[in-house]
Amino acid sequence: MSLGDEPGYSDTGHTRTRLPETDPYGGASRRGGRSSSRSLVTVVGVVVLLIAAIAFANRGGDGDSSSATGNGGSGSGSGGQPTTSSTAASGTKPVETKSGEGIPTGFAHSSQGAQSAAANYAVTLGSTGMFNKDNRHRIVTGLYTSSSANSLQNAMDSAYSADFLSKMGLDANGNPPQGSTFVSRTVPVGTKAEQYSDSSAKVAVWYMGLIGMSGSSSTNPVTTTWKTWTFDLQWTGGDWKISADTQTDGPAPVPGDDQAAPSDEISNAVEQYGGFTYAR
Repeated sequence: MSLGDEPGYSDTGHTRTRLPETDPYGGASRRGGRSSSRSLVTVVGVVVLLIAAIAFANRGGDGDSSSATGNGGSGSGSGGQPTTSSTAASGTKPVETKSGEGIPTGFAHSSQGAQSAAANYAVTLGSTGMFNKDNRHRIVTGLYTSSSANSLQNAMDSAYSADFLSKMGLDANGNPPQGSTFVSRTVPVGTKAEQYSDSSAKVAVWYMGLIGMSGSSSTNPVTTTWKTWTFDLQWTGGDWKISADTQTDGPAPVPGDDQAAPSDEISNAVEQYGGFTYAR
């Protein structure tokens, strides 16, 4: 996963992620010329995934945090609190099919369908697949509108540079050293429809991210980060596609007293526990 802003996968409404001047991929977020300001926001949104990565790689950050706000889509109770129906899981099956890359497809043309799409897209964009060029191109092409994907690919390639991957402990193809396991996961906690119409939607996904290198020689252990990832979605080609995305920090709960697991337990857990298809 990716993920933090200092990263992050991250993306606004919010507060636009600003990459540090010393960021190895900061130049990508400021690319001008043929890219529109909207494209730049999209780039920053996805590159946000890398910021948690940068946070753990450089152990730095400005600590600024904010959360997404907006209408939950189902009304609010007294005192401005959401009603039970607006936050409870729907139980509706999200999709019947997946693409060749294992990405869920065919989400419902509804607010719940848009929220399910956003949650699953956050998972995919926060995965280790984003650190390999060929996989990343397939993911971006599959999740974004054609215009956004076309403007994003080169910028993302610059962001995931060999120098950046090296700082993450990965080789030029995004592979970890032998005997080590690279961890990057996005775990959605909840979703919120901030805007919805038949043609577009804005959905915020509150998630916990895991990122780091698990191995006996690792100097960057797996850590957690909490973010809110907001997606601007468009209904096109019979499915929801991302036109832009942004991230903000938090809301982050108070850390518990759990004892950190040794690296071999983390590696085994990552290999043994698969992910989910998320439904609103």
